[in-house]
Amino acid sequence: MPSLASPARRPLPYRNLVLALSLALSAPLLHAEDVPDSTDTTKVKNLEGVQTTATVTGDGDSYTTKATESATRLPLSLRETPQSVSVVTEQQMKDFNLTNINAVLDTTTGVNVERVETDRTYYSARGFDITNFLVDGVGLPFANGEQEGDIDTALYQRIEVLRGANGLLSFTGNPSATINFVRKRPTADAEGSIGLSVGSWDNRRLDVDLSGPLNDAKSVRGRFIAAGQDTDSYLDRYNLRKQVLGGIVEADLSSSTLLSAGISYQKNKTHGGMWGALPLYNTDGTPTDYDRDTSTSADWSRWNVADTRAFVELTQQLGNDWSIKASLNYRRIAEDSELFYVYGTPDAQTGLGLYSYPSAYTSKERQYFADVYATGPFELFNRKHELVLGANWAEDNVHQLSGYGQGIGTPLPPLTEWTGDYPEPPFDASYGNGDFHIKRKTLYATARWNVADALTLITGTSVTHIEQYGANYGVPSNYEKTQSTPFAGLVYDFAEHYSAYASYAQLFNPQTLTDINNKVLDPVTGANVEVGVKGEWYDGRLNATFALFRARQDGLADYAGHNLATNQDYYTGIDATSKGYEFDVSGQITDHWQLSGGYTQLGITDPNGNNVRTYVPRRMFRLATSYRFDALPGFKVGGTLRWQDRIYRDQQDVALDGSEIFTTQGSYAVLGLMAGYDFGQHWSTTFNIDNVTNRKYIPSLYWSQGFYAAPRNYMLNVRYSF
Repeated sequence: MPSLASPARRPLPYRNLVLALSLALSAPLLHAEDVPDSTDTTKVKNLEGVQTTATVTGDGDSYTTKATESATRLPLSLRETPQSVSVVTEQQMKDFNLTNINAVLDTTTGVNVERVETDRTYYSARGFDITNFLVDGVGLPFANGEQEGDIDTALYQRIEVLRGANGLLSFTGNPSATINFVRKRPTADAEGSIGLSVGSWDNRRLDVDLSGPLNDAKSVRGRFIAAGQDTDSYLDRYNLRKQVLGGIVEADLSSSTLLSAGISYQKNKTHGGMWGALPLYNTDGTPTDYDRDTSTSADWSRWNVADTRAFVELTQQLGNDWSIKASLNYRRIAEDSELFYVYGTPDAQTGLGLYSYPSAYTSKERQYFADVYATGPFELFNRKHELVLGANWAEDNVHQLSGYGQGIGTPLPPLTEWTGDYPEPPFDASYGNGDFHIKRKTLYATARWNVADALTLITGTSVTHIEQYGANYGVPSNYEKTQSTPFAGLVYDFAEHYSAYASYAQLFNPQTLTDINNKVLDPVTGANVEVGVKGEWYDGRLNATFALFRARQDGLADYAGHNLATNQDYYTGIDATSKGYEFDVSGQITDHWQLSGGYTQLGITDPNGNNVRTYVPRRMFRLATSYRFDALPGFKVGGTLRWQDRIYRDQQDVALDGSEIFTTQGSYAVLGLMAGYDFGQHWSTTFNIDNVTNRKYIPSLYWSQGFYAAPRNYMLNVRYSF
């Protein structure tokens, strides 16, 4: 639980560097026997549309992938990519019941999931916020800096996490990470699965995934995905109902032309969700200590989020191994909520001192983005190189309306006695709104130069014109600028299984967050440098990376408080430098043993060397592993472990005795266990237990408020596949 402490500044130690490096370089020594090829031999549609029933390499039951385009649009292996990349495959998501993006990123090396509320989340990597979520390599940054609701994983084959700056594809540099969701695609042969899950707090979920040809020639193929979930919570009054629908159709217009189109819909309906969270300290400076199920919601609180996406994609082979790919995408995010915010500082003896702030909130956001690029080889100086040339256009239109309830400032009983019983007021005391529009136009180019047999150089740049106009709660939000973000990466294969790499990227990242006066913060500028060593064994079925990184961001938005006049969060711009190292490994250690995990250590300081963003953990460890037994065919066991060190927040408040108040969450580890069994060819079951030790902790100090994470819980899944 949180405790009161006055933290001293600690230097960033590097004593674990030698251990991490030795692990990265000794990975093949862990291999006890030859690993079979995990190539998926099912006849499926080649995503480039070359052959109707070409066999492609899939992830199979692996915890890694052989190729990714997250960094450059070039199909590179993890070893060939001059940045640190983690991949969470469909098999890993199934094994550990990772049904939403928060659960996925909880298991990912170097990523911190900031659960500030029940239905709103921030993310960070290498000390900085993650704002770029892409689908098949295209998308727009979060309009408000965070994910509202969740993103279900039923629609996705795998999720790729590229750490460091990715200005080539996200079109603004951000040295944290880019999350790329890779869609499930139709298959040429009929296949599918139906899964039923039940778990703690009346958690019930149904998954359906059907795929196959739509004509005899298999030139038209389709995939339909549906998921539904209804669950209560360990938190008082909270219930989530979720619906997910998705469909994709692919058609071979010719032997060299592939047309794809799809649509998906996800709706989250929550009852009893929190707006804000629990106070973390009392007026005398001591930490609060509530029961784990305590919630500030009223019994009428609700927050509904509907996310609709559609796309059309055309891939054309041009000959000589050149191709052109064009996509047009649409996204609509609609939110409707009536929420109850609790503010104030409680008295340590009585619990009194908290007040009401009811509000209603609606938001409609429409995104349009298009991307077209050509890629292929060319020869120069008797060597074959690769080139990508592309253009991107995007528009984001956001309309928000807040209605504030009558009775703001009504004194509340102590939270230990709070039952959510508060009359739902009219939300007409006052109003606020935001209307802003963002347009982006980008030209980009990437070249992969084969300088020598063992040396490749990747160079690229994107030139982006950004225009932003409108008003945010009464304050004009107008901005226009053209900026380039160059990138360079070098990969040297110094041994059969090992490569050294280095990469550099400049940063330019416009912001939509506002200061205390509702003025939009200036864009972030800076630079990102990364060097490291990569290993690849057994034809890419086992990968490891050791990376050193340094990133500087000037003008970065940092949470500074909550404006009660507008009921909006406000931020301040800070200059910060992050540096550290990380180790990541994923894939098959043996033909029975899968593993994905890593360790991160970093420091974040301002220009004067003082620690900043102290709510970001400086050390993190992530592990997910599973093992099958020869003696018990079909039986699998596994586990997850996530650990982080101490975090703290300067509450920028003083106690009754005049002392400064700090809130601290001590280091903690969360253990999960899994057991699974395959009943023949079609039936399988998986049983998961999370937080086995029932550790009580607050998962985020990103805000001055917080709430407790879930206690021990379980989930049982039964699946039929064909």
